[in-house]
Amino acid sequence: MTGIFKAYDVRGAYPAELDETVAEKIGAAFATLMKCGTIAVGRDCRPSSPALASAFIRGYTGAGGAVTDFGMTSSPLLYFVLIKGKFDGGAMVTASHLPPATNGIKLCREQAIPLSGDEGLPALQRMVEEMSVRAGRVPAQPATGSYRTGDLTGSYIDMVAGFIRDPRPLTIAIDAGDGMAGPEVQPLFSKFPSLIPVAINLEPDGRFPHHSPNPFLTTATDELAALVRDNGADFGVAFDGDADRCIFVDERGERIPADLVTALIAASYLVQVSGATFLYDLRSSRVVAETITHLGGRAIRCRVGHAFIREQMRRENALFAGELSGHYYFRDTGFCDNGIFAMVQMTNLLSLKDRPLSDLIAPLKKYSSTGEINIRTGHRDEIMEVLMARYPDAKTDTLDGLTIEYPAWWFNLRSSNTEPLIRLNLEAGTKAGRDKRLAEVMRVIRDADPAMEIETG
Repeated sequence: MTGIFKAYDVRGAYPAELDETVAEKIGAAFATLMKCGTIAVGRDCRPSSPALASAFIRGYTGAGGAVTDFGMTSSPLLYFVLIKGKFDGGAMVTASHLPPATNGIKLCREQAIPLSGDEGLPALQRMVEEMSVRAGRVPAQPATGSYRTGDLTGSYIDMVAGFIRDPRPLTIAIDAGDGMAGPEVQPLFSKFPSLIPVAINLEPDGRFPHHSPNPFLTTATDELAALVRDNGADFGVAFDGDADRCIFVDERGERIPADLVTALIAASYLVQVSGATFLYDLRSSRVVAETITHLGGRAIRCRVGHAFIREQMRRENALFAGELSGHYYFRDTGFCDNGIFAMVQMTNLLSLKDRPLSDLIAPLKKYSSTGEINIRTGHRDEIMEVLMARYPDAKTDTLDGLTIEYPAWWFNLRSSNTEPLIRLNLEAGTKAGRDKRLAEVMRVIRDADPAMEIETG
C-alpha cells in the first residue's frame, strides 16, 4: 500500500493497489486529518471512479464528516467549488493523465490547498497503514456524518467566461480527449458567438478509446493537428483526463512546447501588470526566465508538481506559473492549475495580437531542447552520482533531481513523481551542441546502467 502515496497525491492500479477497501480507509483517515469538517468530493469518468468515490465518502461520513458530492467533474471545477463554497477541504478521484487501469485521489485542505508529500500525505499514509494492521477493512459502523449532492457547474462556467476579453473571430480546435473538459467546452463557447469551436472527443469516456489521456505524448495530439489543418483553425488545444492541463498546437498543427507557452502568457500578463511575479518549473527553457526579466517581471524557478507549485505561488503571490508538462496555474483561479483557463488566456492573447500563433512563438525558439526523455532504470542514485562526478566544474543544484548547468548548455535529471521513471531534459544554444551533449550524457547513463530503457510515446 505504501507505493500508492506519491509526492502530491494517491495513485495506483485498480484494483490491485487501490480498491474500495483502501479508498474507504483513506476517507476515514482524511476525516481524522480534517477534524470531520465539511468537504466536497468529485470524480472523473474512469470506470472505477464511481465505486472509489463512494467508498471514500463512506469512510469519511462513517468517521463523522460531512460530504457534498459534486459527482463527475473536472479537477479545476472541483477546486473552484472548494474556494467558492468555502469547504474545509476536498477530494478528487482521478488519475489525471494516466491510463484507464490506474486511478487515484487528489486531496485538498481549505482554499484548494493540496496535501503533499511535504505536508499532510505522510500523516494520512500512517493512519491508513495503522488501519490495515488492525483490520482488513474499516470496521462496520453506522454513518455518523452527513451526505448531500451539489452542482456549481454554471457558476464555474460564468467565472471562466468572465475572463474572456473582447474576442475577435477565432476558430479554435479542441480535443477534449474523452475526458472532463468535454462538458465544459460547449457551454463556455455558447456565450461568445465570435468564437467558433471545432471539437472532437467531447463525451467523457474513462476508457479513453481515441488516444492516451496524456496530451504530453506526441501521438495524443495527432487528431488535433489534423483537425486544425482541416478547419483552418487559429490554434488547437488538447486536454488531459481531468482537464487540469493542456497542450497547444499552432495554426499549422505543430505542437508548441509548454515552456514556450509559459513565456508567451507571462509576457502578455506583463503588458497589463508590470513587475509581476511568475514561477516556471526547472525543466523549462532558459528563454522563459529571460523573457520575464527582460519585460520587468520577477521569474522564480521551482520544483515540478502541482502541490509544490501551488504552495510556492501562494507564498510569492505569483500571478501565473507554468510547467513543461502543460500545467498552467493562475492566481485568478486560486493558484490552481486549469486547462480551460489556459485556453482562455491563449484566446485573449490571439484576439489582442491579431497575428498567427506561430509568429508569436517564433522569437521564443532561441535554444534547442531535447524535450523530456523518459528512462526506465533501477539505478537512479548511481546514475545521479556518476553524472555529478562527470561534471565537477558545472553549476549544480538538487532542487528537484540533479541540474547541471554551463553557460552554453544545461540538463536536469529527476525522478517522476507519478511513474517509475527518471526524466531527462537537456538544452543547448544550437542543435549541434544539443545533440553532442545529449549523446555524452546518455553514454554516462548507459555506462551506469547498461539495462536502462528509453520509453517512447
